Amino acid sequence: MKLVVVSAGLSVPSSTRLLGDRLAAAVGRAAEVDVQVVELRELAVEIAQNFTNGFPGRALAAAQEAVAGADGLIVVTPVFSASYSGLFKSFFDVLDPEALEGKPVLIAATGGSARHSLVLEHALRPLFAYLKAVVVPTGVYAASEDWGAEGLDGRIERAAGELAALMAGLSVGRGPRAARADSFSAVVPFEEQLAALRPTG
Repeated sequence: MKLVVVSAGLSVPSSTRLLGDRLAAAVGRAAEVDVQVVELRELAVEIAQNFTNGFPGRALAAAQEAVAGADGLIVVTPVFSASYSGLFKSFFDVLDPEALEGKPVLIAATGGSARHSLVLEHALRPLFAYLKAVVVPTGVYAASEDWGAEGLDGRIERAAGELAALMAGLSVGRGPRAARADSFSAVVPFEEQLAALRPTG
């Protein structure tokens, strides 16, 4: 299975990239995956040009193709102004709107204070729900004081296990769209439901 990590860290070294690497390693302990990392910092110019001319450059196109072809994603952003970074959002703005449909996604973020931990729920989760991704229940936020603390390792392992399970489930058989079609075909018509509720004597 192919796992792609999208990191919006700006510094080198980056705590955002470090969190993405630790999450990918944890997924690798739960399932056999090939990991590819997309560093958005390296694509910033091409992302801006894509907005102005409508065409992705070579490196951006390769990143878009990698994300679209992944069995699962880990997305990690630093917190800017209590939300995801502009670079992070811009990358997903220039992605094909259907590229993430049915795709398992683990959301994560880094920040200087634990006060920003709700960014996962009020910013990241709604974004990927809008893109029709399947977001794992456990998101991972790492504040400066979390590095080396016991709780972070536990959240990483739990979230990684959830992503690995989703990736394995969706990579077996014909994929999420076919499964969704099967579920629709199995729906009982409303008239039949009403008939079953009527008294028979």
